[in-house]
Order: sequence, then C-alpha cells, then structure tokens
Amino acid sequence: MEINKLIETITQEVLKELGDSSASNFRSIDSKEVLPNGIDINHLASTVDHTVLKPETIRKTIESFCKEAIEWKYASVCVNPTHVKLAASLLKGTDVKVCTVIGFPLGANTSFVKAAETRDAIANGAQEVDMVINIGALKDGDYDLISKDIKAVVDAAAGEAKVKVIIETCLLTEQEKIKACLLAKSMGADFVKTSTGMSTGGATVEDIALMRKTVGPQMGVKASTGVNDREIALNLIRAGATRLGTSKGMIIQTGQKPVEAACINCGNCKNGCPTGNAHLVKDNY
Repeated sequence: MEINKLIETITQEVLKELGDSSASNFRSIDSKEVLPNGIDINHLASTVDHTVLKPETIRKTIESFCKEAIEWKYASVCVNPTHVKLAASLLKGTDVKVCTVIGFPLGANTSFVKAAETRDAIANGAQEVDMVINIGALKDGDYDLISKDIKAVVDAAAGEAKVKVIIETCLLTEQEKIKACLLAKSMGADFVKTSTGMSTGGATVEDIALMRKTVGPQMGVKASTGVNDREIALNLIRAGATRLGTSKGMIIQTGQKPVEAACINCGNCKNGCPTGNAHLVKDNY
C-alpha cells in the first residue's frame, strides 16, 4: 500500500479509536499518584527542557539557564543553534542534555539545510534536536516530502542526537496532526512535539492525548508552549506527555504560583527584579 493510502487508513482508525477521550478531565494533585511512563510526580523537573529561544537572548541568560538546569536536574536546556557550543561547555560533565532547534520556527527550510543544521549542531555539542516539519507540505498532502524532510534530520543525527519533530499543532486539523505523527514515527524520530512557541497556540491536553494515541506507548511526546504551572504540567503528563518544553520548570517542580516563584532571569528586568524577585516569569520562547 502506498504511503498516502496507508496514512489515510491509519488516520481514520486512530480517530475511531480515540472517540470521547477523558484525558482532558482535570484532577486534583496527589503526591502519591503513579504517573504514566514511570514519571515521578515528586520530580517533574526531570521532564523539563529548560527553554530559552527568544532572539534577543544574551550570553548571561544562557549561563543562568544552564546553572538552573544543573541545580534543578532538568532533562535539557533548549537553546538556539548559535548558543549550542556555549551551553555544551557549561553543561559538560552533568546529566543535563543540550537541546537545540532545527528549521526553526517556520519549518520552511529545505531538507538539505535542516540536515546541515543538524550536523553542525551535533558537532557543537547538541544531544537533542527539535526540528520543525514543512507545515505547508503537510497541508498539501505531500507526505513523500514530509517523510524525506524528517528522514534527512534523523539520518544526519545518526544516533548521536535524539530527534523531536515539531508539528505545530495549532495550525493543523485533527487529521493533519495524526498524519504528521505517523510520518515522524515511520521515519524513526524519537519524539513528536506540539509547538514552536512562535505561532498561534501551544500544547493542549486534547492534542497530547491524540498524539500519544497515534504514536503508541514507546515514542516520546513533548508538550511545549503554555506549560505554565504544575497543574497544567500534570494534566499534560497524564494525557501522555513525556517531556515539557517550558521556562517555568521551577514553578512546575515546586508547585508555587508564578507570583510566588523567584525570578529566573527571564531577561525582562533591566536593573534587577522590580518586585523583589517575585514576579510572573514569562516564557522564554
């Protein structure tokens, strides 16, 4: 069966099986709750990609994020390619991975360029790469192009870095989300990821449940953008997320409200935090 027909068939099967998912039902937080995928509810920091992708990010901010990642034992620090070498030097000898973005944020680069970016990032110390698919091609139904696009990055990573495929859920129909996830899985990617943080929306419980249903239990699912507190994080994990892209890992780990959490050098304060290190920390996408 050719890939287009196969994708269409599986998409319909997933939609039928998903039905009325209860994943979006919010529940209270129980410190003894057993979360999916062996995630420790008392150490949610281990799921966090500490993310700082704003174009105006300076060296001092990267240094701060890496320091925080080591202290809180985050999964990775996610930075733009220009900061990979610096982050790698700061995180050397720790368990915190260096993550970067490929074809970011539009996904409209050619596959050749995305592969080259990937090889360059790995040479500079990246251990995980989050690539953006060609969204227009997906909407055109050009699954062959999408497959080759993802495969180019997977091959360039060559087992040296995990590959997360950003499908930009806010721009897709339900069927397109399923098809993007199926293509990512079939091309050997390690994760599917909701969002770049640079478009019209972010992660939702419903999208995570759909993505998890589509890719099955073994593949990683990353929720990014809008993961602003512990309750949101837990509901995304309950729905099937195994990684969270956010700059609010400390809030997620401690359960503090944003206004109670200490400033994490978000770059928005020119001369120190004006409220005594107690202000709303903004996303660093």
